[in-house]
Amino acid sequence: MELHDVWFVLIAVLWTGYFFLEGFDFGVGILTKLLARNRPEKRVLINTIGPVWDGNEVWLLTAGGATFAAFPEWYATLFSGFYLPLLVILVCLIVRGVAFEYRAKRPEENWQRNWENAIFWSSLIPAFLWGVAFGNIVHGVKIDRNLEYVGGVGDLLNPYALLGGLVTLTLFTFHGTVFTALKTVGDIRERARKLALRVGLVTAVAALVFLLWTQAHTGNGRSLVALVVAVVTLVSALVANQAGREGWAFALSGVTIVAAVAMLFLSLFPNVMPSTLNADWSLTVTNASSSPYTLKILTWCAGIATPIILLYQGWTYWVFRKRIGTQHIAEPAH
Repeated sequence: MELHDVWFVLIAVLWTGYFFLEGFDFGVGILTKLLARNRPEKRVLINTIGPVWDGNEVWLLTAGGATFAAFPEWYATLFSGFYLPLLVILVCLIVRGVAFEYRAKRPEENWQRNWENAIFWSSLIPAFLWGVAFGNIVHGVKIDRNLEYVGGVGDLLNPYALLGGLVTLTLFTFHGTVFTALKTVGDIRERARKLALRVGLVTAVAALVFLLWTQAHTGNGRSLVALVVAVVTLVSALVANQAGREGWAFALSGVTIVAAVAMLFLSLFPNVMPSTLNADWSLTVTNASSSPYTLKILTWCAGIATPIILLYQGWTYWVFRKRIGTQHIAEPAH
């Protein structure tokens, strides 16, 4: 296996890790409107992800940086062609981080409600747009002979990509719902389990249609295996949720995300961005990659830094592993 193939796999792993981790905290942000009935319950939801949300976003920074370093042509075409949706995602992530930090700075009702609304929308919009972006990457976009995107924003809003956005939105919401059931106690935990069933059924229908469409369009034998794993684990997560096995439900919903993202990358390889104008103009792991020497240096750096980051993030989750409820929410100090 060539180094550019290795880095394609590593970037796929980084995006998979990002969607697994950021997926549930996007879902929790969405649940501040769908599940929480009052301010203490909203505080419970926010506190479940409070210690980890910023660490989850490190995976996005690493994935973007790795793409820039290992596949500069892919990075250039992707970020120039998808400039507007990626800018919207970036603004949402900035607003979301500010909202988490500033929501409790003042006691006024309007102040806290406005920041809670910001958390909801800045979680929902990226959850949808990431699916739209990856739907276009897999389906293909208008790339000319100079390896440049020549389409417009309207070209990105095609039925396949919009369905991909619906899938990521519902799947992340389901992932966040089972995470909430795992991390909370009391009435909010029971309501999270009930909501997980409803959201999970919608997710299953949308995901099945999207994955079958992907398989029919660009799939192969390896992507078919990933499709089957995604479907089986999603159904199993629903069963585990109904049985009250929140840990299993969360793990299985996470495997569903891993399998679904793996399917997209397996159906994409060896392309990184197919061209709908001419297959010969597609960006591939060969024509979009950096030099072998650059990839070699990157491999050494990744081999040293990655285990340290994984150990630190794993320790963070272990420290903040306990369940919380409204009884753990202190009265405002203002």
